[in-house]
Amino acid sequence: MSQEANPAPRSLAEALRARDDASLAALLRSRPDLITPVPTDLTQLATRAGTRASVLRALERLDRFALQTAEALAVAPDPASGTALLGLMAGDAGDETVAAALPRALATLREQALVWGDDERLRLVRTARELLAPSPQHPSPTGLGPTVHEAASGMSPGRIQEIVTTAGLASTHDSVSAVTALTALFTHRKKMAKLLSGAPEGSLEVLSRLVWGPPYGQVTPEPAAHLRWLLDRGLLLPTAPGTVVLPREVALHLRAGRAHREPEPLPPAVEPAATHRPQGVDAAAAGQAHTALATVEELLKDWDEGGPAVLRAGGLSVRDLKRTAVALDTSEPVAAFWVELAYAAGLLASDGEADERYAATPLYDEWLERPPAERWALLAGAWLTATRAPGLVGGRDAKDRTLSALGPGLDRSAAPEVRHRVLTLLAGLPAGAAPAPESILTRLHWERPLRGTAGTPRPGRDTPAEDLRTRLARWTLTEAELLGVTGRGALSTQGRALLGVPGPGASGGPGPGGPGEGGELTGAGGVAGVADSTGVVGGAGVVGAGGLPGAGGLRGAGGPAGGGEPGGPGDKLPVHHHRAPAPAPATAPSAPAPLVPLSPAEQAVATATAARLLAPLLPEPLDHVLLQADLTAVAPGPLERPLAEMLGVLADVESKGGATVYRFTPGSVRRALDAGRTAADLHDFLARHSRTPIPQPLAYLIDDVARKHGHLRIGAASAYVRCDDDALLTEILADKRATALRLRRLAPTVLAAQSDPAALLEGLRAMGFAPAAESAEGDVLITRAHAHRTPPRTAPEPVPDGPPPPDSTLLSAAIRAIRAGDLAATAPRKPTGTDPAAGELPRTSAAETLATVQAAVLTGDSLWIGYVNAEGAASQRVIAPIRVEGGFVTAYDHTADEVRTYPLHRITGVAELAEE
Repeated sequence: MSQEANPAPRSLAEALRARDDASLAALLRSRPDLITPVPTDLTQLATRAGTRASVLRALERLDRFALQTAEALAVAPDPASGTALLGLMAGDAGDETVAAALPRALATLREQALVWGDDERLRLVRTARELLAPSPQHPSPTGLGPTVHEAASGMSPGRIQEIVTTAGLASTHDSVSAVTALTALFTHRKKMAKLLSGAPEGSLEVLSRLVWGPPYGQVTPEPAAHLRWLLDRGLLLPTAPGTVVLPREVALHLRAGRAHREPEPLPPAVEPAATHRPQGVDAAAAGQAHTALATVEELLKDWDEGGPAVLRAGGLSVRDLKRTAVALDTSEPVAAFWVELAYAAGLLASDGEADERYAATPLYDEWLERPPAERWALLAGAWLTATRAPGLVGGRDAKDRTLSALGPGLDRSAAPEVRHRVLTLLAGLPAGAAPAPESILTRLHWERPLRGTAGTPRPGRDTPAEDLRTRLARWTLTEAELLGVTGRGALSTQGRALLGVPGPGASGGPGPGGPGEGGELTGAGGVAGVADSTGVVGGAGVVGAGGLPGAGGLRGAGGPAGGGEPGGPGDKLPVHHHRAPAPAPATAPSAPAPLVPLSPAEQAVATATAARLLAPLLPEPLDHVLLQADLTAVAPGPLERPLAEMLGVLADVESKGGATVYRFTPGSVRRALDAGRTAADLHDFLARHSRTPIPQPLAYLIDDVARKHGHLRIGAASAYVRCDDDALLTEILADKRATALRLRRLAPTVLAAQSDPAALLEGLRAMGFAPAAESAEGDVLITRAHAHRTPPRTAPEPVPDGPPPPDSTLLSAAIRAIRAGDLAATAPRKPTGTDPAAGELPRTSAAETLATVQAAVLTGDSLWIGYVNAEGAASQRVIAPIRVEGGFVTAYDHTADEVRTYPLHRITGVAELAEE
């Protein structure tokens, strides 16, 4: 009775038509390419869901077990029963874990419209079957070959009858029945075992080599006896001259019915490799965050007067990257990361001048004025969502060109997803637990087995390159440590807040089984979830944010209400980890509920929370230094900005670390004097900011340099040297080191030079003098560092991975439009002499349209119309006309569920609906 009321769908379109709005929303959310543009009806949606590009994208987003299930359906009969699929996945002996996980994997495939039909008639969409089914050109991941029917399609009827007779079967009257009989023999376990019991030892060895794939082999024109035994009984079938294949049915018998050697129904657990005190992790991460801020500030300060030139093809040259690495006292890959991070945060850009160079943006000056924690939050938020991969710098693109820092070709749309997923896996562990990197990589490969293929070996390398997702995951672990998101390999409190995860203070701690064995996680909202063996929160699906007002913090895949609604827009994690179709048996393993990436507004709140949690852990800026007798000053911590800037002019940085050591030299003191300071200013500055008395050597150094400073004056003649002491000028002329300056005396107190003033200044300073530049009026020029800034620039936009994910508003509107179009397309209509083809708009003359509409106003009947709007978009609608006047028809639109007015000249035609 129920089967008559709800007949099995005959096509994917009918299966989609039977879905409710929540199920359609889940489909469009998991496959956003189907909604760009919005389909006109469900038939068009089904057609689009079966295109090769869309199916490939959907298959790439499946986890290992869901993909194995699809691969098993591709080698199963079409349609396949649930019992047959279970046999392919669990084998003849059965597997409780596989049997418990299979309904969830099927729900994933159904939700993504890759499988349709009820449990007794499961159908894999045709395009997916073509992609996953075995063929000589594209072997199946299952290692299975073609069926007996497919392999014997090119054989002669006589040869087929010979095989049937040799296999111990009765001859038949035609090839079709002979192949059917042979298939029945190969699928009968007892008869097949009896047949193989008489096989020679060599024959069984051949079958064992082919059973798990590849199923193809080569034979000579005169095969050996053990091969001839297999060929005569159809256990090996020829596919081409010299090539044979193991039929699928034979392989399945030898495999005990399993399509895969090792089904993987459960995700590999991420196990902690080391456990640290959470306070130690936070302290280490905060220290690295402070170093990150100092490094970015040092980088942009070094480029303050105009950084390196932009290459013609864009980016930073190898030489400039090396110079930057030396200036930052780090390696080139790490220097590339800091440069790319500043660029992603909008602090660095090209100036756009004719002689294009890199420089800080106006945002950098605003960034410097913010508190340290807020500055870190800006960097961390930019890193988390950036699509540029600094780890690619130094590699080669598809055209074998070197990829340069800040250059084109570094965008990888998968980077934000991988970063988020790696940090999410870290967040699933107990606080302070640091996993082994390989366990993270193994888990990611299970979640996306088709995403990224292994690269080819590079010249001079013995091992093949890793796939992109693996490299992105490795870079994420390294970059998170550099940035202070993690500390000692474990996710810090501010790192958890960055993801919207409650910190350790909101957690009930690890479960009774110890780290990685589960435990209860309770957030501020009071809703608890249960962590599975991977540590990812499941259960209710919602955990309070622990200080994230309005953000929702950790969002379970069940959606805001923790129910059956799939994860939010943009979630690219396995769908069957989000939404279970029905309560599973008690023995079924619970699927993990991974975190969903936050919306921009939620991410802003989470970033602010991370900054607030980091602020108490960062050292407070100091207003003093410790002067020492060896002409050095020790800053025991970070300095206040005015003090750091002045000290950076007055002294040179000698060493960095927990305490920074500055060294005073004649050159550094002269630099301060060139900036307009006097000796008295310098003495007063040091006296105010030193906890120790000014050492006598330092006082003598300042006074000595100040006494000499400005004694010589240099101006533009092209250049000249002026001095009231003619003996000093005579000394300069007699110095052999001044030969390159080509000086000559114009007057007793004036020398002229053929070099420019800047070169003359540097030359005399190299000789040990302390000249000062002067203006055309004879005044001393005060030289300060010129802060070169680019015009206002915005941070680079991330490159999306396919169409943007739809939000809830777009999903609701799209589903409503699709339902409306489908209602109009499937509404029963009265037959006419010129019925339009499926999908076409009705066509009637203007007079017929007007007459039919006027008649419908009188009778109250509904009409099917074709309508073309002002943008030229055509649609079908079902309307109930209310009145016709002035060239317009006012009607209740059943598809839009509202009253609308349509110009008659835009209606292509009308048709009456059939009586119900």
